[in-house]
This record gives sequence, structure tokens and C-alpha cells, in this order.
Amino acid sequence: MSMEYKPIDVIGVPFDLGAGCRGCRMGPDALRCAELVQHLRQSGRNVEDTGDIILSKTRTIEPEMGSHKAKYLKDIVRMNRRLYRKVAASVENGRIPLVVGGDHCIAIGSIAGAAKHKRIGVIWFDAHGDLNTVHTSPSGNVHGMSLAAALGYGHPALTRIGGNHSKVLPEDVVLIGTRSLDPGEEELIRRTGIQLFSARDINQLGIQEVVKRALTLVSEQTEGVHLSLDVDGLDPSDAPGVGTPVSGGIRLREAQMAMRQIAESGALLSTDFVEVNPALDLRNRTAHAAVELICSLLGVERESIE
Repeated sequence: MSMEYKPIDVIGVPFDLGAGCRGCRMGPDALRCAELVQHLRQSGRNVEDTGDIILSKTRTIEPEMGSHKAKYLKDIVRMNRRLYRKVAASVENGRIPLVVGGDHCIAIGSIAGAAKHKRIGVIWFDAHGDLNTVHTSPSGNVHGMSLAAALGYGHPALTRIGGNHSKVLPEDVVLIGTRSLDPGEEELIRRTGIQLFSARDINQLGIQEVVKRALTLVSEQTEGVHLSLDVDGLDPSDAPGVGTPVSGGIRLREAQMAMRQIAESGALLSTDFVEVNPALDLRNRTAHAAVELICSLLGVERESIE
């Protein structure tokens, strides 16, 4: 079954304990208020909003398992284990899991779920690398450790979600739009050979060439591609509602072109869209931008926001 005809599961994860500031737990509701599900259904697609994954109880103080090196670790592990199971079931049922967050720590569970029975590629669309570990993170915020954990680096409680093995190989990962890296992240990129296309590379090569190269790299030896998109990969002028804005990002129109290319490749297996923070947004602008990108990724064409 080709990608454009696969049914879609919308999975909300209202969770922000992995981030440095609160607010992106309201992201799933903001996307729904921006009529995400209605727009996807305009194409006649089978779209099921499966609701939100909610922890029955979250901690307001640091858990013993975490400490300052990996804050709120117990709750983050609990949430990602649940998400792992839900994403894996969606993929096994021949559907595309569309995970909407929530902070970027939830990519640990979404990638693990997609990779349960497959070798997958990952396109990481983000201003940041999220390649820190408990040894290199300057903050202890786990949303900055999620890609490292998927690669098998970091706290064992994170790397073992979905099994005691790496969920993705370095040669199957491409970072796009990254423009803010910590020293430990730069070292991990050098050591593993992960391909990175910075904002400067996009300006020089053009977004279409970058995505063409990225898709070749992540799909050649894999059975499908997971797109993990942090809205702070966009320029803050198009996505003001984020906790860690970095200037010089990809403009919305360029990002839409990128999403269309991924859609046309037919390689998309699963995706997560994260870090929409309504508490910092302007008239839900960032949520609307995210909906535009999701629609382009899943083959629902709409006019871009100005």
C-alpha cells in the first residue's frame, strides 16, 4: 500500500517534563484547535484520533532515578514505554502513527516503536541535535538527549526503551536545519559520522537538494523513514511559540517543500511533531504552521500561512 493511502493514527502526548520550560504539554490541544484532524480528513483519508497518552500521576519533584543529570527520568521512561507500544501497534496495523507533542523526549518512544520490527531511517528536523547524554548535557533536560538515546547512547533507562539495542544506526540518520550544538554533541557527530545539513548548507544547496540527499541516505538500506520534526527547526518568525528559539532557521515555505518531497518519496513510516508551546505562541501561529507542515507531509495540500 503506498504512503498516500495509508490510514493515519493521531497520537497526542501532552508531556513537557523533558523540556526546560513548561507549556508544550498543551501542544496536542493547540494542534487540534488548529483543526489538524479535520484538515487531514479533507483528503478522504482514514484518520483516527486515538486521544492522548496520559500518565496517571506525574512527579513535581526530581525522582531518585533521575537527579540533575537527567531530570524527571522515571516519568519520562514511563511515558515513552507507553508511546513505544502504541506506535509499534500502529505500524504493525499498516497505519502511519502521527505523534503530536509534547517535548522532544517523546521521540525516544516513537522511534523505538517504529523500529520494533524494521530497520528504519530517521530525518531529524531540528535547530538542535538532541545528541547529549547525562555526561555531556549542560542542563539535564532529556529533550536534548532523545536522538542520542535512539542511537544507543545515554542513560540505560532511556536506551533500553523498546529493547536493549540501538533503535537506529548512525548511517541511517540525517539532521536537517541544525544550528545549535553543544560540544559533546559535536564530538558524537564526528565520532559516529552522522550526516548533518546545517541552515548554511540549506542556503547554499537549496532545500530540495538537501532533502533529496537526505532521503537517499536514510532510505537506501532501510524499510521506512521516521521524520522527527521539532518546530524550532523553523525560523522564529514563522514559529514563535517554542521554548528554545534559534534565529536563522528554515522558513515555512521551504519546510513545506521538504515535507512534500518526503511525501512523494513514499518512504514515510511514522512521524512526530513536537515542541509547540502555546504559552509562548502568538495567536496559535506555531500550531497552525505545524498543521500546514503535517498536511504537506501527508499529502493534503492547503495554501500556506503568510
